[in-house]
Amino acid sequence: MSGHSQFNLLTQRRFLPYFTVQALGAFNDNVYRQAIIGLLAYMAVSSSDMGLYANLAPAIFILPFFLFSASAGQIAARMEKQKLIVITTSMEIAIMSLAAVGFLLQNMVVLLVALFCTGLQSTLFGPVKYSILPSVLKPEELTGGNGLVEMGTSLAILLGMVCGGLIFQLAGSHGPQVAALAVIAMAVAGNLVARRIPKVDAGDPALNVDWNIVRASRRIWALTRQRLAVRNAVLGVSWFWFVGTVLTAQLPVYAQANLGGTQNLYIFALALFSVGAGVGSMSCEKLSGRTVEIGLVPLGAFGISAFLLDLYFARPGQALAAGLSVAQFFAAPGSWRIMLDLVGVGLFTGFFVVPLFALIQSRTPKHELAQVIAGMNIQNAMFIVLAALIGIAVQRYLGWSIPQLFLALAIANTLVALWIFTIVPEFLMRFLSWVLVRTLYRLKLHGIEKNVPDEGAALLVCNHVSFMDALILSACIPRPARFVMYYKIFNIPVMRWMFKTAKAIPIAGARENPEVMRHAFDAVDAALAEGELVCIFPEGALTQDGEIAPFKSGVEKILERATARGQAVPVVPLALRNMWGSMWSKRDSRLRRMRVPRRLRAHVEVAADVPVPGHEASAALLEAKVRALRGDAA
Repeated sequence: MSGHSQFNLLTQRRFLPYFTVQALGAFNDNVYRQAIIGLLAYMAVSSSDMGLYANLAPAIFILPFFLFSASAGQIAARMEKQKLIVITTSMEIAIMSLAAVGFLLQNMVVLLVALFCTGLQSTLFGPVKYSILPSVLKPEELTGGNGLVEMGTSLAILLGMVCGGLIFQLAGSHGPQVAALAVIAMAVAGNLVARRIPKVDAGDPALNVDWNIVRASRRIWALTRQRLAVRNAVLGVSWFWFVGTVLTAQLPVYAQANLGGTQNLYIFALALFSVGAGVGSMSCEKLSGRTVEIGLVPLGAFGISAFLLDLYFARPGQALAAGLSVAQFFAAPGSWRIMLDLVGVGLFTGFFVVPLFALIQSRTPKHELAQVIAGMNIQNAMFIVLAALIGIAVQRYLGWSIPQLFLALAIANTLVALWIFTIVPEFLMRFLSWVLVRTLYRLKLHGIEKNVPDEGAALLVCNHVSFMDALILSACIPRPARFVMYYKIFNIPVMRWMFKTAKAIPIAGARENPEVMRHAFDAVDAALAEGELVCIFPEGALTQDGEIAPFKSGVEKILERATARGQAVPVVPLALRNMWGSMWSKRDSRLRRMRVPRRLRAHVEVAADVPVPGHEASAALLEAKVRALRGDAA
């Protein structure tokens, strides 16, 4: 695993053609939209007509997401995915051919009709864009794959805007012809590459498409709310679009009024944000250790707020100069701080959104995923429109400056993040465990994503080496797990809140407190019945000498109760390696509590084996498997 790179995916047919198609689509959309602006300037239309287009075009493009996302989600679930991508890219050729006619005739009505059709094509492509990834990527590749997609999208949008804006500047009187040829060429290229995508089975081929837009939209939006973590991940993605819309919509005027620049400086500011987002998206795999690490979401949220806040203080008023080129802006006092803030906001948006997409994909059943993505697109469209309306309202009616809007956005982003993390403590708990564990250790994972089930009940059994074991495992396992822990540790003041928030299950020995023990077994059985993960340490106590103690029979009692209810619970053997000797183990300590660590950020490994069917599992068998997994790496 140490030699793995997410960029290896770009050499493989299962990913590269898909990646190229989605990047070409984003590139062409933005070439087209910027070319329309260039055409308006070429036609020397009045500023009022330019303003009309600036407000009308986004509304025309976003309207199909409201009208057709529900149908698009059902179609994406019903059809083989590669075929659907070929169909949507064929639609793009037809749409761009219509757009080419609009450019050649210099007819804005035709161009706006084509823009609506482009929004329709994006609506159909959206659900398959993200629902295809869990089918073509391994679980441990999901975060890296999403990071590449977000990076590719960000850079494609930026390059599309730059290229589209240059067409009429460079081509002059031949601008309409060059624009027409460019958009058709990109559409044809996308379609040709789409035919190289391997076939991917439909998620739900028996689904009957409901063409009633209102009824289907309500049903699909309800799918996004069935699972708490998915519901709030979808909300988080929509909030990302809200923040991004507010920020990027202000950049053209901000670059001129507050930075004192020209159109080129606006493109440069957008480039800083886009590059930051690309780097942040690609960094998620490394930071997460190749798991779906939602602990990055709070980091991303608070990082966005911090850099937005500093962006306000970096330039709270109007620019002192005007007409600055990019080079002149570089030399201006305070410019580096502003550039760092723009890159920082982009960087942390990558940390924020990539794990959310990966969580949605990993926690949603594959037969529902396309429809959940469609429901998310409906909500995203609502947040984009709301962001545009709020941005206009606070500036026109409240008289806010753009820096003041950035300040308000930083405060709102913090409050929304705190609200989400309050109603879904899993996000915050994963963040705390991620920060603490990766500060103290360097983790290497083996088989976690492959062998821990993405959904449904499972019992995890692991050797018990230190007081940090549960925290380390919680930082490695993609899904939240209920840990069974000694009740006296569970009841430690202050720590009790964290353990209750993590839904840990306190347990005691049969002789020590039989009532607590009975409640623990009841709680474990109820959790498994609800389809949750439960993690136990069958040794019953920390190892005294680094060796694995015999597993107690409690694991068999848990499985017997589940079998009696008619539930088959798989058991996943886990092993912690190289934890013996950490400051939280009992090695080298006369008090047998803790000691000064020998190594800073020690290398620790967590390994998982193939699940054992519950009816075959026994304490002795599971002990043998954990011993084999751990080997000599105590």
